[in-house]
Amino acid sequence: MPSPHTPSVREFRLTDDRAGPYGITAGPDGALWLTLVHRGGVARLGLDGAYEEYALDPADCRPTVIAPGPDGALWFTRLQDHRIGRVTVGGLVTSFALPTPDGGPYGITAGPDGALWFTETAGDRIGRITVDGEVTEFALPVEGGFPSAITTGPDGALWFTLNGANAIGRLTPDGGTAVRPLPTDAAGPVGIAADGRAVWFTEIAAGRIGRITPDGRITEYPLPDRAATPHAVVAAADGECWFTEWGTGRVGRVTEAGEITEHALPDPSCEPHGITVGPDGALWTALETGGVARVERPLP
Repeated sequence: MPSPHTPSVREFRLTDDRAGPYGITAGPDGALWLTLVHRGGVARLGLDGAYEEYALDPADCRPTVIAPGPDGALWFTRLQDHRIGRVTVGGLVTSFALPTPDGGPYGITAGPDGALWFTETAGDRIGRITVDGEVTEFALPVEGGFPSAITTGPDGALWFTLNGANAIGRLTPDGGTAVRPLPTDAAGPVGIAADGRAVWFTEIAAGRIGRITPDGRITEYPLPDRAATPHAVVAAADGECWFTEWGTGRVGRVTEAGEITEHALPDPSCEPHGITVGPDGALWTALETGGVARVERPLP
């Protein structure tokens, strides 16, 4: 019999491995929403197993990160054609071009001001888009910083990873910026998420999970396997976060006290990308191999 502290892990195949599920989030309709980076689409997965895809035009727009917006729709970045996409829970898709060409939008999050905020990997900028499609861009004080994931922090500011600058950035809604270098050289920060007290992030090149408080104090937690290559992260509750491991096909959990547990997915080569807390309270992650995995959070 499994221990009550051991979560059950189940994998669900949704589509062929050419679709490339990447971003995943819980929608306002009680379903999970995904981006299909290789096929050029977004998809809805109900907890009852109902699955539907919505094609994007062009098909090579490379949708990446997806997040619920304040208007009840889902918003996502289109990395290849430099647009921000929007899909309603009924499947109506629209998109908005960025003012600056070739920005490479990647991360996106609902901000504290009723707008969506996103990163521009190729432009060293953070963008803001209203639900009506009005875009404002903020230049960052770095060159080649490669801003990646973004989240709203507990202090009401926007926090983001600077993969190329090996740093964490902070932006206030009025445009004030600060950049905090990481203690570990060439750590490669990517994913980022906030709980009620701090911000968690992954260090994909260093095999660590980081945590930064609003006053700038950074703690790093080394993973048991340096080859884990942690990618996406979600803050499931105060003092606890979950993350995906590209290199080992696992989902991991780390607490503020530094306790780390890892859970193997059925296919070690599945390459888990995005991760979210689902409407059912479980962890859900999108798999490069064409499915999703559900990890039931263990009992305390």
